[in-house]
Amino acid sequence: MMTMMMGDKWAQLGSVVGSIMFAWAMFNQYFPQQLRDFILKYGQKFVGFLSPNIHITFHEFSGEYFKRSEAYAAIQTYLSDKSSMNAKNLKAEVVKDSSQSVILSMAENEEVTDEFEGVKLLWASMKYTPRTQSFSWYPEAADGKRYYKLTFHKSKREFVTRTYIRHVLQEGKEITVRNRQRKLYTNNPSQNWHGYQARKWSHVAFEHPSTFDTLAMESKKKEEIKNDLTKFSQGKEYYKKIGKAWKRGYLLYGPPGTGKSTMIAAMADFLKYDIYDLELTTVKDNTELRKLLIETTSKSIIVIEDIDCSLDLTGQRKKKKKKVEEEEPKDPVSKMAKDEEEESNSTKVTLSGLLNFIDGIWSAIGGERLIIFTTNHLEKLDPALIRRGRMDKHIELSYCCFQAFKVLAKNYLDVDSHQLFETIGHLLEETNMTPADVAENLMPKSLNEDADTCLKNLIEALETAKEEARKKAEEDMRLKVEKEEKEKQQVAQEDVKVDESLAKEVKENGVEVVKG
Repeated sequence: MMTMMMGDKWAQLGSVVGSIMFAWAMFNQYFPQQLRDFILKYGQKFVGFLSPNIHITFHEFSGEYFKRSEAYAAIQTYLSDKSSMNAKNLKAEVVKDSSQSVILSMAENEEVTDEFEGVKLLWASMKYTPRTQSFSWYPEAADGKRYYKLTFHKSKREFVTRTYIRHVLQEGKEITVRNRQRKLYTNNPSQNWHGYQARKWSHVAFEHPSTFDTLAMESKKKEEIKNDLTKFSQGKEYYKKIGKAWKRGYLLYGPPGTGKSTMIAAMADFLKYDIYDLELTTVKDNTELRKLLIETTSKSIIVIEDIDCSLDLTGQRKKKKKKVEEEEPKDPVSKMAKDEEEESNSTKVTLSGLLNFIDGIWSAIGGERLIIFTTNHLEKLDPALIRRGRMDKHIELSYCCFQAFKVLAKNYLDVDSHQLFETIGHLLEETNMTPADVAENLMPKSLNEDADTCLKNLIEALETAKEEARKKAEEDMRLKVEKEEKEKQQVAQEDVKVDESLAKEVKENGVEVVKG
């Protein structure tokens, strides 16, 4: 009996569905387009009046040039994890400049539920295909218009429009930044800025393996730098509150081989920032420098390495120019050719231009950027360039200490402790050796070299460096003593010459010198 009743119900349902489909086909075939649009329009309004839900759509392309919507891309990224976990129908897409090779998203007509602050919301991936196909220069838009539809109860309108959508867009952008392929940029010469697909910056994928864990430095100093970077990266509202541009300057200084470039790579890895390596010698003037700054993005590190060598900031340019003028050729043609060559090869970037670059009005463009200078000779830099407020944090990278050596030993030999560590610790206190030299001695040069061999090689190198330093100190002392003796002899000779000159003058004037 029950089976017969169920069969009758299914038959009735099938009949109803068939009738609806027949009516819909007749509606589409025999009703005029204008009438169909009118009925659908007001039919949707009637259903919307009865429904307690509100719908918001986010289209993939917007504007007359079919520019891909940033909101659509952020929503797609935001829903990616939820889609891969909950949706049954997925599609895989290769996203450019992402560390993930494939990103999964909802297929068309698929739905997923999201919950935020106790409110449940429904996302649906939709696609509208026009009846008539038209030619388009944009293949993405030619096969149909894709969009996301957000559905929620009308009582949550204010919460969704003011809080939830902002959360989705912000979270989507942050996920994109975390997953992006970090890049290393370098500036192109200005003569290459014009033309088809010309760029002011060229880039490659940045895959430097350096991290703070592998950085040869005291643990306390590393934690201090990491805390400073974290505070900066989370300080958007704080910088806005105090009225400062969201940027921070770092000055890394110390002898060659102490890890300044490695430190920059570790900072970029820690913050997940891109790096812009600015070569000042290819920048012709302050205007070009400003244009390069405008082209940089937020969440980046602008680096000028060896700032004391990249640009003359100590007023020496005038002296060099004067010296060149003394050696100018007399031939006017040769002089003109030489002037043109020097004009094309020289940079006119000034100290004032560089200061405006790092601390002027234009420096506020973009936000969330670090500006890092490195130098081997701190004393050569103009104090105005490195004062606090421009270079906010000064970090000295000096010779290898025992804690830094232990990090290197762990990195290169996978050794946490060894009987030779004590000897090495004493030698490092007595000898100046850069982390780069220590690392070179710790690196095995053949398959036969083990940790013992490498540590002994380091001890030998430290003892050799200690002996060389002792000999150099003795030589410097000997040269100093000789210089002092020579100066004393010169003073004595000058005194004798003065006495002889006085005696000669007295004799010429006819005055006798009476010796008592």
